[in-house]
Amino acid sequence: MAKYLKRGRDATLRAEDDHDVRVAVEAMLADIENRGDEAVRDLSVKFDKWDRADYRLTDAEIKDCLAQLSQRNLDDIKFAQTQVRNFAEHQRNSMKDVEVETLPGIVLGHKHIPVNSVGCYVPGGKYPLLASAHMSVITAKVAGVDRIVTCAPPYQGKPAPAIVAAQHLAGADEIYCLGGIQAVGAMAIGTQSIASVDMLVGPGNAYVAEAKRQLFGRVGIDLFAGPTETLVIADDTVDGEICATDLLGQAEHGPNSPAILLTNSEKLARDTMAEIERLLQILPTAAVARKAWEDYGEVIVCSSEEEMVEVADGIASEHVQVMTRDPDYFLKHMTNYGALFLGPRTNVAYGDKVIGTNHTLPTAKAARYTGGLWVGKFMKTVTYQRVLTDEASAMIGAYCSRLCLLEGFVGHAEQANVRVRRYGGRNIPYGGPAE
Repeated sequence: MAKYLKRGRDATLRAEDDHDVRVAVEAMLADIENRGDEAVRDLSVKFDKWDRADYRLTDAEIKDCLAQLSQRNLDDIKFAQTQVRNFAEHQRNSMKDVEVETLPGIVLGHKHIPVNSVGCYVPGGKYPLLASAHMSVITAKVAGVDRIVTCAPPYQGKPAPAIVAAQHLAGADEIYCLGGIQAVGAMAIGTQSIASVDMLVGPGNAYVAEAKRQLFGRVGIDLFAGPTETLVIADDTVDGEICATDLLGQAEHGPNSPAILLTNSEKLARDTMAEIERLLQILPTAAVARKAWEDYGEVIVCSSEEEMVEVADGIASEHVQVMTRDPDYFLKHMTNYGALFLGPRTNVAYGDKVIGTNHTLPTAKAARYTGGLWVGKFMKTVTYQRVLTDEASAMIGAYCSRLCLLEGFVGHAEQANVRVRRYGGRNIPYGGPAE
């Protein structure tokens, strides 16, 4: 049985937090619905102390942001975007249209159609998280989305130059300096100055994630991507320093970011806990990371790799860093995770920033039923059918007629019967089965 050396915050208290967030978000979305731009502006002033008549950035403002970055900065952004685009293109190429003659004269097919418009949220209030622009805008672009809108909050009282550069270089059509609920609400609901989109994507804090949840149905969403989660699975082939570093590297995202160590070595578990305390003395973001570790950090010791898989699948973490003798064992056997990082040579930061896989991943156990953001999320896989001959229509129609009447749908049956009469030359009584 798994042994907990450290547990996170009580689930009941987390549920209370979720309720408070839900109520607040519902009220703010209703306000945006009712008052449009006026509500968006009030919320921006309230939460970001950011006020302007039009939150869309002009071409001149975008050029000014690019000019504030060094050539090395721009080259690094372009390098990361190339990796994301390359992998996204390979993913798109894996999605094939299908057309097949399943019976003589009956052709069925499916095709992939991109959604028409997307709103990409790029978080950046605490840190200018430019990588989220690569992950959403570029992936949508590769999918073929016609209109890509992107929002990011102001950083230190102005548009974040690195985020704006990333949004622009990725190919966004409209760039707004707008954050939080007011951003996702404006993109989804629409206002006097911002046309609504068909789909929302991108990570965010608990409020942004809840807003996406409440807006789902009105618009499509990629997934529920809330506060960052990380799970480190390790054995005695690595040491406490690397485990602690990887845990704190994600805990610094926010005070409610779960960071969990899962191991079959109690010595490694205790060494890691000690290393975390040491590193928190020197980590510049320790104030945030310590709060996350104290409230949401966990250390779990298992007796075997099989038990580690079972516990890990129950956690269903967004990020899973595997540093064991045989990382591929977990690739083969795990079923619930957002992304795997296999072996000590890679880590979550590589995936977050540069390596090419998408960093917008499922949180809050959503990995049980969905994967992360990818080209396919922006595509609608739609089907079509074609009947080529009279004989085929009459044949399939007879089956359809009888099956519809088995369900009690006479109108449905007549859709089949009229074709059996016309194309098959058979005298079927109205509302009767095509025997």
